[in-house]
Amino acid sequence: MGPRATIELLARWLWRGALLLGLAVAAAPASATPAESIALRTCILRDAPGLDARTLLRAPERFDCTTPQREFGPGNFWLISQPLDVSAVESRYVLRMASVWQHAVTAHILFADGAMVSIRTDASQASRHMQLGGIIQRILPHHAAPIVRVLWHTEGSANLRGLLLAPTLTTTTVAGQANVRMAAIYGGFAGLVLALLIYNLALWRALRYRFLPFYCLMLLALAGYAFSSSAAIALIFPDVSNMMRMRINYVTLALAGVAAMGFVRCFFEPRVIGKRLALIGNAAAVALLIPAAGIAAFGEWQLHLFDALYSFAFPALIVLIVPVLYSAWRRRSEYLGLFALAWFMPIALALLRCANILGFVPYRFWLDNSTLLAMAVESVTSSLAIAYRIQQISRDRDLAREQELAARVLADIDPLTGLLNRRAFLARAIGREEEQVLLLADLDHFKLVNDTIGHDGGDEVLRVVARTLRQAVPLEALVARFGGEEFAIVVPASQAIEAETVLARLRGARMPFDLTVTASIGVTRGALTRESDWKALYRAADAALFDAKKAGRDRARGQMRRVA
Repeated sequence: MGPRATIELLARWLWRGALLLGLAVAAAPASATPAESIALRTCILRDAPGLDARTLLRAPERFDCTTPQREFGPGNFWLISQPLDVSAVESRYVLRMASVWQHAVTAHILFADGAMVSIRTDASQASRHMQLGGIIQRILPHHAAPIVRVLWHTEGSANLRGLLLAPTLTTTTVAGQANVRMAAIYGGFAGLVLALLIYNLALWRALRYRFLPFYCLMLLALAGYAFSSSAAIALIFPDVSNMMRMRINYVTLALAGVAAMGFVRCFFEPRVIGKRLALIGNAAAVALLIPAAGIAAFGEWQLHLFDALYSFAFPALIVLIVPVLYSAWRRRSEYLGLFALAWFMPIALALLRCANILGFVPYRFWLDNSTLLAMAVESVTSSLAIAYRIQQISRDRDLAREQELAARVLADIDPLTGLLNRRAFLARAIGREEEQVLLLADLDHFKLVNDTIGHDGGDEVLRVVARTLRQAVPLEALVARFGGEEFAIVVPASQAIEAETVLARLRGARMPFDLTVTASIGVTRGALTRESDWKALYRAADAALFDAKKAGRDRARGQMRRVA
């Protein structure tokens, strides 16, 4: 099984696990309520002067139980639960609810004996009582009589997603178990983000691929989102307002979305993302960052406007993935399959969350906290995709280097004989420190050879001569074809060979059609450290070669003394 098949197999199994997770999220109840927990249903009454908890607890018929919470708009409200009969247990009861944008909420707990306990939680206290998963938890005082009703008074509710989300009455034991589960999820996610961040930063430092910094920024933004949506921020900043915490949520989630889009743009081949898609992506990113920055900077000023812009910009950014994937499919991107496997579940869950933000899907605890699980699956799968992407890039780069080296070799080699050409020969010969011997060889009567056996036969003769010369000299020698039927050999003086030996090898070489081919050789020796040395040597060897030709050919001439 090849690397790509292995990566795709692992990604496929991760995707199946993520799909099961998504189905579980979709089928989950509105809140995580074990058997020991009671999901509290609420009816609503807008606050007015003169209303108090005792009066309203005696008149539950005044509350509206049919109108959805969002339709009431912002302001102060009273909310009452259904009738209860919750008897005292060994462990104390806790009241849990999802965090929403409001100044304060006061819970009035009515007991069967007429006693009432009130617990107020303002924006600053909310962070101190924040549990993992964005749940505010208040421990109720122990009381012998059963709990029969819960009444809440909210102050300054923005009512962006609802007035009171997922209120639950449960025991400290069950709440502790829920916190342990969420701690395992958050801890695992934090460890995964840290490992992937180090891994991808190291890759970026070594390879400088453009998509890696975007991926690292996305991981950092998700880590910031997890930090702000958990109780960890209150441990470090105990006085942080809950609304400031939610501002951080807006910003970090927007940064994660923008970084993810940047990652997508750089992950695919350049041909996939055209100018139009790039411009649309930039516009969608700006449209998301502006309301996030507005909420972060101005808080409640124009909060509903900024939130509405944010709520539409985020799904628009996600939907933009569709034309990107279509373009990748049309242009046959090598990375489309792995990317689709890695991002299917995060995109699907992100769209579900957007549907919740827009009011099309009711609040669900696991949907609200699915981002970490989905992104954990995505991070592992994307790492496989990144590994494959880097493998492909490295393979292409290695192939390009091999082709470059091959081109350089071809540029240095005479294509007919396989010997060095004149340029490469001079580049390697000039600069040698040791004294050198230069032999210039020119085949005798080569025109007659071409006339006798044709140019194809003549080419074969040249190949045989080249092979014979290469075999006749030491490995340290440089052998080149200077053009036509002229050859040059440079060899260190300490390993110099006799020209007569070379001539004898040529006479004994088996030529096409059993021709006898001879050569004339001019020999000289001297320094070869500079270009001027080469010119002097070449003039001397060329003059010696001319003497050999003049003396009757098939012989060597030259001065073996050093050329000054």
